[in-house]
Amino acid sequence: MAVLAAASGGALSAPAAAEGGVSTGGPAGQVEFPTHCLPPQEAGLPPADGPTTARITVDNPAPQVGDTVTVTYHVATTPAVNPAGTELPADALTPTGRVLLSGAQSGEVTVVGAKQNDPVQAGAALPAVTMTGTFTVTAPGQTALAPGAYTLHTSHPVDLDTTCTPAAEPSAVPVSARLSASELPTANLRSVFLAGASGKRGAKVKVTAAGFAPGAAVTVAGRAGAAETADRVTATADTGGVAVAELAVTDKATTAVVAYEGAAWTARQGSGPAAYAVIDAAPTASQRVVATVEAGVLAMTQTGEDITLGAVPYGDGGAAPGRIGTVTVTDARGGPAGWSLIGKVTDFTGPGGVRIPGASLSWTPRCVVVAGPSACAVGSAGVVGPEGAVLASTADAAVVGGTFTIDAGVTLEVPRYTPPGAYTAVLTLTLS
Repeated sequence: MAVLAAASGGALSAPAAAEGGVSTGGPAGQVEFPTHCLPPQEAGLPPADGPTTARITVDNPAPQVGDTVTVTYHVATTPAVNPAGTELPADALTPTGRVLLSGAQSGEVTVVGAKQNDPVQAGAALPAVTMTGTFTVTAPGQTALAPGAYTLHTSHPVDLDTTCTPAAEPSAVPVSARLSASELPTANLRSVFLAGASGKRGAKVKVTAAGFAPGAAVTVAGRAGAAETADRVTATADTGGVAVAELAVTDKATTAVVAYEGAAWTARQGSGPAAYAVIDAAPTASQRVVATVEAGVLAMTQTGEDITLGAVPYGDGGAAPGRIGTVTVTDARGGPAGWSLIGKVTDFTGPGGVRIPGASLSWTPRCVVVAGPSACAVGSAGVVGPEGAVLASTADAAVVGGTFTIDAGVTLEVPRYTPPGAYTAVLTLTLS
């Protein structure tokens, strides 16, 4: 069970970022761009035009698809001035803004800063601010990050917003940082099991190959080191991707058995090798050896407790993104039954009892098989809601079990003009 929180604030969206920009000669990535700052009407001040000096950094410039990247937007200088008409006291300035993504991944990242500043004289320039936010990498390749609009909210003597927007065309907004994302590596989930580890020359051994494409022609062959022997048979994978064959081992050089689709075995596309010994016909004595495999349990663990969603601007509403803590499911029961992981979410409750329906929360699940023969099916992307939705599951099959890591990106659609404040709900995950 996890607690989710969303916030409604005041930020201005900005145009899409593009390559190009002006370096200031300062720290790496620091850029300068013309800005139009619109003071609040209550201040009676004219618009302020001038350069903004800013820098964007990321905590991971080389992520994998699916990773969460933290973005920091630092505004070093701004043409915006104190709109209060009197001295602005310490810790009365709250910044929010947008970081623009372009290239392999496009869109905007909402960033928010702490209420932290030194006193500012009436009419003096507002001080430097730092804002942070996160986003999930959804595409491989290079993504450029550029500074967008930012809003400087002052809370003395009344609440006032000064909004600063890049004055340049979108194609001229300077790029301050870049990251290069790589695809998530794909695991080989194929496996091969032998009914026996040895046999006389010419004897048949039952081979079960799992994890193949349903209906695929699977070759089961003997191996001697890195080379195949003459022992070979073909079987067709059933709807669960399992192929069963009886391999006659006639080549005394055979020391292992492999299974694969296509023309030849590879470490990424095949399964095995599983060790096998050919016993020459000779007087032997044998003993029956019995080993017992004990069944375990179906269990899950989850990292973290709370999920904090991104802030959305008051009045605009929109999507508040986030990600649930990673869930690890372990199925060591040894039976034929699969499992389902289902999530349900309550309504979000905020200041004064205002509610956002739980049906406003949607997710995009992801499941990775760490080990084991079962394939993991992710639930459909869409609404979670109080009625519940499937996060991930495995099907019933002859051979099941394994370890799985599951997570999901979540998005709360916040209605327009939802009162500012924190909204909290409870997301419950049930494994059965």
